[in-house]
Amino acid sequence: MNSSKICKGCWQTLHLPVALRGPFSIPYRMVGLRPSRMNPNLCTFCELAFTRIMKARNITINATVLFADLRGYTTASQHLAPDQMSLALDAFYDECAEAIWEYDGLLNKTIGDAVMAVFNFPIRQENHAAQALRAARQMQRRWGVRRNKLSKDLDLTEGALSIGVGIASGNVSFGEFGQSHRDLTAIGTVVNTAARAQSVARAGQILVTSAVRDQCENAVSNKGVNYDLKGFAAPTELYDAAECNGERRV
Repeated sequence: MNSSKICKGCWQTLHLPVALRGPFSIPYRMVGLRPSRMNPNLCTFCELAFTRIMKARNITINATVLFADLRGYTTASQHLAPDQMSLALDAFYDECAEAIWEYDGLLNKTIGDAVMAVFNFPIRQENHAAQALRAARQMQRRWGVRRNKLSKDLDLTEGALSIGVGIASGNVSFGEFGQSHRDLTAIGTVVNTAARAQSVARAGQILVTSAVRDQCENAVSNKGVNYDLKGFAAPTELYDAAECNGERRV
């Protein structure tokens, strides 16, 4: 990933050149501003924007949410040593993070053997759904290469530790939630839909909602399938957006 020298969020929103790297970053680091762990091309000031700038704990934004999960992680953990599982999980996090950051997404959470990313905040993107899909495809490509290297050392069975991805787009509530423990994240139906879509995605599959498909023009097949997602009263139509031999690129 190409690292930005200034914070993309501060420059886009406030037109402030907050240095992240190099000698010009020293004054900012002295006052506690550092690259964010959610995206190293953003600074920790962006994470505090709700209370310091917006004077609100949360806001409603139009965003795209991505969930990715390692398939067969629990099964693999039964015959692999703890240090081998840690190696695989660290590699999974690294490859997902690089793909998400490459397309200006926010790696919002790592949850066990899954990751959650948000696109369109704090870096605004008119094509955030397409960016999320690009990140998902890049994630599958990167992890495919990394998994093949790991499989020789870990003796993985075919298809073990592959990735399933779910993506949904629409209005979410983003901000700090909780009292004793505040968590900066997104919540709402869009988040739940992306998580449930990921849970039904097969290994190597990327399932997206109609809202994502509509924003990605010809990059996704028009043939949807109805899924009974846990917690949803009615079936949800999802579309397989995985690349087919390099076709249907965004």
